[in-house]
Amino acid sequence: MPDQNDIPRLTRLAAILTFLQSKRMITAAEIAEKFDISKRTAYRDMKALEDAGIPIFVEEGKGYSLMEGYTLPPVMFTEEEANALITAESLISRNKDKSLIENHKNAITKVRAVLRYASKDKTQLLSERLFFMKNFSEETTSNCLSTIQLAVTNLKLIKIKYLSLKEESSIRTIEPQAVYHTSENWIMIGWCHLRKAYREFRLDRIQTIEVLSDSFEKRDFDMKVYFLS
Repeated sequence: MPDQNDIPRLTRLAAILTFLQSKRMITAAEIAEKFDISKRTAYRDMKALEDAGIPIFVEEGKGYSLMEGYTLPPVMFTEEEANALITAESLISRNKDKSLIENHKNAITKVRAVLRYASKDKTQLLSERLFFMKNFSEETTSNCLSTIQLAVTNLKLIKIKYLSLKEESSIRTIEPQAVYHTSENWIMIGWCHLRKAYREFRLDRIQTIEVLSDSFEKRDFDMKVYFLS
């Protein structure tokens, strides 16, 4: 049995392990900041996890990562965390992109699967008592956000047939860089090969989309710089 004084540290070690699983690599500085501990304590905690048999790789000057393929038991959510996810589900269900709604619904189904029975009953009750007075008819106007997100993260070119606000149709080859949401629409920012410049495209105006096999070189794109320039 662990000493009672060790319980807070055991809780922190478990949280650090979850944090480690959530990212490809983390640094001691990130651990120290997230858990409000010193870097020295962060180093000791990581050593404790290694000594416990967790397959942690250390890359000098970069940070820590878990061995590829290593998985942890299902995460147990607190009631507050589960409520936050259910709230997000209700919010996203009013979104106008069908692909986002369907993928988030599938993810939430997996989250519900690891909840305790009592928590499942409570999250079901919360789902029935949450309302967002926006897009109440659950209208969807686009179905390509998930496709574009994958193209952004995998640096894949996309070809779209786009209908401008002037009702002019054109075929564009795009290097998708980012997406953002307004009060009504999802917007893609991309480097347009036709215009040789960054352009914005409303997802509800994309008539067809194709992910090409060709990749593009990662650009030095910064959202804050883009919007401030």
